[in-house]
Amino acid sequence: MHQEPHPSHLLQPEWVDTIRRYAFAAEEAGMLQPQQLELIYQQQWFKLLAPKAYGGLEASLPDQIRLEEALSWADGSLGWVVTLCAGAGWFGGFIDPKAAHEIYADPKVCLAGSGASTGVAEITPDGYRLSGHWKYASGVRHATHFTANCLIKQNGESVLDAEGNPLVLSFVIDSKHAQQVPAWKYIGMMGTGSHAFNLEDVLAPASRCFKIDHEAPLIDTSLYRYPFLQLAEATLAANLSGMAMHFVDLCGPVFEQKLKESRRMTEPHRVILMETLQEVREDLEGIRNQFYEAVDASWQACLTGNLTPEALKPVSITSRLLAQISRESVDRLYPFCGLQAASPDTEINQVWRDLHTASQHSLLTFTD
Repeated sequence: MHQEPHPSHLLQPEWVDTIRRYAFAAEEAGMLQPQQLELIYQQQWFKLLAPKAYGGLEASLPDQIRLEEALSWADGSLGWVVTLCAGAGWFGGFIDPKAAHEIYADPKVCLAGSGASTGVAEITPDGYRLSGHWKYASGVRHATHFTANCLIKQNGESVLDAEGNPLVLSFVIDSKHAQQVPAWKYIGMMGTGSHAFNLEDVLAPASRCFKIDHEAPLIDTSLYRYPFLQLAEATLAANLSGMAMHFVDLCGPVFEQKLKESRRMTEPHRVILMETLQEVREDLEGIRNQFYEAVDASWQACLTGNLTPEALKPVSITSRLLAQISRESVDRLYPFCGLQAASPDTEINQVWRDLHTASQHSLLTFTD
């Protein structure tokens, strides 16, 4: 079986130092810090999935997922913001080309938004008029644009799709038209600034409306022919994996210190401690290997035009298993870490809080 390397091999040490040095400041401020953002802009991580036609990196699926795992290993909040905002940048494969050129012209372009259909777009002679409230828009504090899903109405009546259901379309709006609403008050992922935003009677031209259809992307390359569901599942699971790996790495020196200092530590206790750490590492390595094998195989199928539901199913299954084992691995080690793991001023506690907050995402709640 393929042995997936540790995520740290993808990051230069100075990048990790910058990311982690400002992690607590980001948490306190409720947003990524200027030094972290400057690194993101330099490396163009917000453009990771944006089309090359608009100046993006258009990275392959396996490459971008591995990088996002590595960034979440460096810091959960930064990895999550890059994943969500780069994921929104993927929408460029479906946006009107003229509008997309305008959007991606900004060297600091960052799309934040929500997948919830909690807005209304009224059809007008000039396009649409948008109003609504959206929660959990990671990166909203430094976003240049917001994406939002809206129910389409005409003359106050819902427009129906071909199946007779209320029609929902997506929009990308300049951030200056939105009102940010402070709303992120959770124990973890505090550096993401995942606040809410409102749109109140905002006019959007038809060119800012788009529909995700992997069978008919406007940028007809492999990345935009890959289904959004499995892309989302895999990227979020990789974030949890990165955080879990970070926690496990921190447990090593914590356990060594306990072994040296604790007078109550018996030899059987020492064995349990180190064997549990090794078992958790092996469990994580095992599911990561399966996960990346599934991702790589599905990507190869996409490149050759043979991407079938059978090729995608292992991605969904292993994504959920990776999320589950990441949570269980951290919880299995946590009781052995002592009070420092319960102190909000420690790195290990920050990682614990971040993982348990991020793992509440509904997409990875169940394993089937």
